[in-house]
Parts: sequence; structure tokens; C-alpha cells
Amino acid sequence: MTTIRVETARPYEVRVGAGLLDQLGVQLRARCKSGRAVIVSDDHVAPLHGAAAERSLNRSGFSTEKFIIPSGEASKCGEIYIKLLRFLAAHQITRTDVLVALGGGVVGDLTGFAAATYLRGVPFVQVPTTLLAAVDSSVGGKTAIDLPEGKNLVGAFYQPMLVLCDIDTLNTLPPEIFADGCAEVIKYGILGDKELFTQLEKTGLQFDRESVIAASVRMKRDVVSRDEFDTGVRQLLNLGHTFAHGIESCSGYTIPHGRAVAAGTAIIARAAAAKGYCTDATVRRIESILTQFGLPIRTKFTASQLAARALSDKKRDGDAINLIVPRAIGTCDRVSVPVSELALWAEAGV
Repeated sequence: MTTIRVETARPYEVRVGAGLLDQLGVQLRARCKSGRAVIVSDDHVAPLHGAAAERSLNRSGFSTEKFIIPSGEASKCGEIYIKLLRFLAAHQITRTDVLVALGGGVVGDLTGFAAATYLRGVPFVQVPTTLLAAVDSSVGGKTAIDLPEGKNLVGAFYQPMLVLCDIDTLNTLPPEIFADGCAEVIKYGILGDKELFTQLEKTGLQFDRESVIAASVRMKRDVVSRDEFDTGVRQLLNLGHTFAHGIESCSGYTIPHGRAVAAGTAIIARAAAAKGYCTDATVRRIESILTQFGLPIRTKFTASQLAARALSDKKRDGDAINLIVPRAIGTCDRVSVPVSELALWAEAGV
């Protein structure tokens, strides 16, 4: 097992290893006064891992309630969020109880936002069951729901009390969902870990899961510890995401986040090369590794469509938007681009 401490205003640990779901109750008992836990999961994950989580909690003296949502991005909405809040109220959940987010990014984002806002804050723990959630959304305290106008537009910065990543749960993922999460792992290599990038080029999908997840979490931890509230350097973590969110939105959220990030990363890399920020050789390595992992490097949507959807991006600052562009493998910069030029960047990359 690997333990990583995240130094934010409310520090917490990320634990990565095999068999950790069985330790959920013990870990929470060491951190919680109350004997009540609410497991929030979806209708794909709950049948696979819900019973194991519940058994672990019960053995440590927790009584449990379960709130199950339909799987998919469509559940990260105001309607489900209000239903969850009313469920918590109906069961008289208090600030000494705990919410358990058992699932992928949608479950984690929704549960975290409910935890941040119900009673002005109740504890919650992230138990990611997808690679994407393990290396990205479960760490750092970003919680949110979507609006019809865009993704993650309503949310809060609210850190979990613990992140417990049982790599055994990844064995139940369909291959395409596992590959989807690899887009975020590759992102970390491009951002600031060229050794990780080179390792992934060599291993492909057969990488050591604990060590690669831990390396990804450490990189995110280092960034989040410097900029918890996303006002500066943390924006680097959004490499590929400006156009990725546009792709997701244009598709009606039928394209998974990781595949959108892969295409968005390739788009911004090609645009960066066209504008002299990186070499064509860098673009070829990025496109090659994404293809190696079965991820897309193109989108069917037009530059104007992507630019229009990107106008609500959280990195927008008045009449400019911060794009994260690769300089080389392991080095990226923030570039402030006038909103009026965003379509030109998209055109250079699609």
C-alpha cells in the first residue's frame, strides 16, 4: 500500500493499494465519531462493490444507508443533487455522520458537493472505483454538478477526509472505461513527468497500477497544495480540458470524459505546434501514445462549435481565457488568449 498526504487547509491521506475496500470501516472509525454512514453509488458500481463496502462499515460499528443513482454524467445534475439532499434530511444525517462516495467521477463530484452544502458541510470520503476518479477527480477537493449551459458550473472546493483507492476494483472495469482513465494519467506525463510518459510509452496498458496511480496522485497533490482554490498554477491540471468540455457538451455528454480529454489534448498540442509553442515531434509523441492506449486524437465537431462551448470555461478571465499548452513532454505553460481568438486556436488543432 502507498500512502500520500495532501497538505490543504484540511489535510488528508490518499491510500492506494490492493484490498483496501475491506479496510473502509476501520479507516473511517479512526476518523469519525458517529456510527452512521451514507453510501452514495450508482447502479453499475453498487452491485459490484456495494455489499463489500457495507460489510466493512458494519463490522466497524457503522449503520448504513444507501443512495443509488443512475450511472452516467446525466446524474450529475440539480435534480439528483436535490434528491440526495432531501434523502440526507429525511434520514436526519448530522455533521458527525459521513458520506461515502463509492464510484467514479460522477458519484464523487455529486457526493462531494452534497457534503459541502448539506448543513454547510458534513464529512465525506472518496472511494474511487475507476482509474479516472483514482488519479484525478477524487483528489483535490473540486466538487460540482452540471448545468445545461456547461459542465461543473455549480460546485465548491471541499476536501474529503480520506481517499481510499482499492486497485482491485479496477479489475471490474470494461477495457474501454479503464482506457478512458488513462487519458488523465498520460496528461500528468505531458504536464510535468516525462519519466512517467516514457514509462507509459514502453508498457502501454500493462503498467503497474499502484505505482502509476501513486505517481499521478503525487503530482496532483503537489499542484493542489500550492493552489488549492484554482487561481493560478492549478489550472495546469486542465491540459486538454477546455476543448474536452466542449466535446462533451457538443455530444450531449455521450462521449466519456477521458476520451474527450484525449482528443482535447491532441487538439491543443497541434494548435501549440502551429503557433510555435512546441515541436511537431512533441505532437507526434502525444498523438502516438494516445493512439497506443486506444484513445481518440480527433473529433467530429467543428472548431467553431468547440470554441462556442468553451466560452463558459472556468479558466476564462473576462475577455481572455487561459489555455494550457505543451512546450515539450514534461513541460506546459498557461497562455492567456483573447476570447475572440479562441476559434483560431481550435481551427489550428482540429
